[in-house]
Amino acid sequence: MKPAGLTFEEAAAIPQAGVIALQGIRDKGQVKSGQKVLINGAGGSAGSFAIQLAKLGEAEVTGVDNGDKFDFMRSLGADHVIDYKREAFTQSEKQYDLILDLIAHRSVFACQRALRSNGTYFFVGGSVAVLFQVLLLGPLVRKTTGKNIRLLAIPQNRKDLISITELCEAGQIVPIIDRQYSLSEVPKALRYVGEGRAKGKVVITLV
Repeated sequence: MKPAGLTFEEAAAIPQAGVIALQGIRDKGQVKSGQKVLINGAGGSAGSFAIQLAKLGEAEVTGVDNGDKFDFMRSLGADHVIDYKREAFTQSEKQYDLILDLIAHRSVFACQRALRSNGTYFFVGGSVAVLFQVLLLGPLVRKTTGKNIRLLAIPQNRKDLISITELCEAGQIVPIIDRQYSLSEVPKALRYVGEGRAKGKVVITLV
């Protein structure tokens, strides 16, 4: 049932993106106060939830996306922002306790350099080549370095959906809706999302 305290649009924005962020940051990521978290693709749908969840866990958050989304990521609580077009987070000397990669395109070996000892990297989406690297080389990296390189596979489930929805109802997390399109405008909405410009979620209304 749609929560009474949320609009239909807010409720529609929660399920997939919210559950991915919940698992990646809180449940499987187990973010703790003071840890350093990097979210690649932080200005998008799951990223907008992930920043808020990481800050709720009192982490130091770095958001990676295009430069047009800097103010947006900061408004959600990001402490640091990186424009992926200008800087590769894997080439910096900075290391993180958790990397949530929502649009993975950099090699497993490059990403593990950005992890602290015993840190965790989660592949959520992105290049098929990187996906295979995670599956095939992740165990080797864990064995030789102690760093966790893993695939974050999240089936939709009632428990997680209720958990993230309760946080939204309580006002601790806000579903961010960038734009709303009518059903007849779905092609236009898909183009907008495909261009990587969406800040948070894009919602289709049926009215």
